[in-house]
Amino acid sequence: MTTGLVTHPACIDHVTPPGHPERVERLQAVLEALDESSLPGLARMTAPRAAREALLRTHTAELVDRILLAEVARGQFARLDADTAMSPGSAEAALCAAGAVAGAVDAVMSGRIGNAFCAVRPPGHHAERARSMGFCLFNNIAVGALHARAIYGLQRVAVVDFDVHHGNGTQDIFYGDADLFYASTHQFPLYPGTGSSAERGIAGNIINAPLAPGAGSAEFRSAFDDLILPALETFSPQFVFISAGFDAHKSDPLASLRLVESDFAWATEQICAVAGRVCGGRVVSALEGGYDLDALARSAAAHVKAMIAGSES
Repeated sequence: MTTGLVTHPACIDHVTPPGHPERVERLQAVLEALDESSLPGLARMTAPRAAREALLRTHTAELVDRILLAEVARGQFARLDADTAMSPGSAEAALCAAGAVAGAVDAVMSGRIGNAFCAVRPPGHHAERARSMGFCLFNNIAVGALHARAIYGLQRVAVVDFDVHHGNGTQDIFYGDADLFYASTHQFPLYPGTGSSAERGIAGNIINAPLAPGAGSAEFRSAFDDLILPALETFSPQFVFISAGFDAHKSDPLASLRLVESDFAWATEQICAVAGRVCGGRVVSALEGGYDLDALARSAAAHVKAMIAGSES
């Protein structure tokens, strides 16, 4: 089956302050790497806006309203925390970023596509139920996961996160529900300070595989082989999501893991293989971090090529 590429022009309109690493050029670099001339087989889809009810499955009404009702003057920024800012286009971008993941779920469940990558920003995995933080406004991947459960009656849903930073927001939202599985490889210690192996969730449904600064391919792949992939297969989800951050790349300026493009491709292949065995290959991925533009573009392309191979197998 076909792999979908879901994005929206509004995601370019989320502007961050000068010098901020989560900048417009990130998404532009990814989309250029996934250009039709490079990957002609992708089904290119425009993201819908997330419905309010979809956001409220994931976040408090207070947080949703804080984002959607924010008034930001042209050329100005509203600070949500020291790292997280909104511009006049940010609320629409956040709606489309979250809506992309929910829309990708709809397309997979309808059989239009086999799996999908959502090329969106702002990213999402640091956004907790009641707090935006860490460059993230809404938790895009969690919105999609809870949409899959609510709309399609799926019970067990899993997220695998290989961003270099721990997805504290997704963990926060999933922690108390035994039917929501979250697994993460990440540098530790590092922002946001969560993600120790002792954080296990209400029923062992949280799997953290922290990696020491300087760790590379061998440590990353061992974490997947020894911990994450067996736990994912045992959980036997009905839908698998990937928080696809590429800031564990050796060239990334915000951390110090030593991964390369082939590591992200390998992890994607392994996740898709498990999904093929347990849930008919249903996989939706969403862009998280990655701040060296060249490394980000190459890594995203390697990730999507692995998803295409997974949808065809």
